[in-house]
Amino acid sequence: MSERTGLAAEAEELDAADPLAAVRGEFVLDDVTYLDGNSLGALPAHVPGRVEDVVRRQWGELRIRSWDESGWWTAPERIGDRIAPLVGAAAGQVVVGDSTSVNVFKALVAAVRMAQEDGAAGAAGADGRGSGGGGSGAGAVRDEILVDATTFPTDGYIADSAARLTGCTLRPVLPAEVPSALADRGDRTAAVLLNHVDYRTGRLHDLPALTAAVHAAGAYAVWDLCHSAGALPVGLDEHGVDLAVGCTYKYLNGGPGSPAYLYVRRGLQHRFDSPLPGWNSHAEPFGMRPDYAPAAGAVRGRVGTPDILSLLALEAALDVWDGAGVSVAAVRAKSLALTDFFLRCVGAYVPEGRAESLTPAAHAERGSQVALRCDGAGDVMKRLIERGVVGDYRPPDVLRFGFTPLYVGFADVERAARVLAETLTG
Repeated sequence: MSERTGLAAEAEELDAADPLAAVRGEFVLDDVTYLDGNSLGALPAHVPGRVEDVVRRQWGELRIRSWDESGWWTAPERIGDRIAPLVGAAAGQVVVGDSTSVNVFKALVAAVRMAQEDGAAGAAGADGRGSGGGGSGAGAVRDEILVDATTFPTDGYIADSAARLTGCTLRPVLPAEVPSALADRGDRTAAVLLNHVDYRTGRLHDLPALTAAVHAAGAYAVWDLCHSAGALPVGLDEHGVDLAVGCTYKYLNGGPGSPAYLYVRRGLQHRFDSPLPGWNSHAEPFGMRPDYAPAAGAVRGRVGTPDILSLLALEAALDVWDGAGVSVAAVRAKSLALTDFFLRCVGAYVPEGRAESLTPAAHAERGSQVALRCDGAGDVMKRLIERGVVGDYRPPDVLRFGFTPLYVGFADVERAARVLAETLTG
C-alpha cells in the first residue's frame, strides 16, 4: 500500500470513529473541501427557516410588538449568555452587538480609564485597583498602551486612536516580549491588547501567563478572541481576564457581518466607562433623559439599537452547540487531531522545500488553523479554489487553512493536502 493510499484509508477510519461526525449534517455543505471557517463559518442548515420566521412573522406580523413579545430587546444579553460558556465565562458578563472593531475601542478606552483612575486613587492614598485585576502600581502615571505588534491591522488602528484619545503612547510589542516590556515600564502601562490566536500564523498565545503578567504590573488585559472562540478553550473567568472581544462569523458560524461580543468581568462592571454611551446602555433607556446614567452589569457595553436580523441569525446558529457531544473540549480535541493529520499529509505529499509551516507544531501553541508559506501563494490558492479546496491567502506568501471541527472531516484534510501537492507540482 502506498503512503497516499494509506493516509486516505486512515482518514476514512478517523472519520468513522469521530464523535462529532454527525454534526456535519447540520450544515449546508457540498462537495467542496471548505477550510476557510476561520474567515467565514458555514451556514447551519436550520438558520434560513429561523430567519424567515423573524422576517415574516416577528417583523411582518408582530412588528413593533416583537421588541417585547419576541424578545428582541433582551437579545444582546440572552445571546451573550449562550456565548459565555464557549469562552469560559459565567452568565451576565457577555453582551452581543456592534462590530469587533467597535468593541475593541470600547474595551480599550474603558481599560485605560480604569487604570488612570487607579493611579489617581493611589496618588490620593486610596487602595489602588480596588476590585480590578492583580498588581498594585498605585499612584503611577498610566500613560502607555501595549499592543500586539503582529495584530490584525484594525486592532492596531483602534489602539492608536484610543491612545490619542486618552493621552497615552502606543507601544507595539511581540506577545512573547510582553513580560519583559512590562518589567521595563510596567508602572506606566495602562492596558495591553493581545490576540489569543495570531490571524496569519495560527499561533496560540499563552493567555493565562500573559494575563498574569499584565496584572502583576497593575495594568488591564484586553483579549481579542476572534480566532479562538468556538475552536478551543479560552477560560476568561478562570484566568481573570478583564475585558475581551470577539467576532461570531468564524467558528461560531453566525453569518457574514454577524455582530461581535464584549466580555466585561463581573468585578469590573460597575467601573466600566464606555467611550460610546448610548441609549441602549442607559439605566433608563426609555426615560429619554439628557444626562447619561449607565445601566448595571454587562448591559453597559450596549450602544444603539441592535441589528436584530443578524443577531437572531446568530442565535439560531448557536443551536448547533446544544447537540449531544458538542463541547469546547471535544471540539479542541478534534481540532488538534485535524491539524496534526493535515501537517502529516502535507509532509508526505508536498515535495520538500515547496511549503513551510508557520504554525507551531506544539499543541499548546497552535490554534485551529495551519498557515503555510510558499512561493506564489496567491496564485496557488486561486488554483486550489478552482479545484474545490477553499482556504485563503494573506500577502505576501501565506496560505491559510482553517479547520472547523463541527463540519470538517479527516477525508477533507487528506484531500486538501493531496490537491495542494498536485497544484504545487503540476
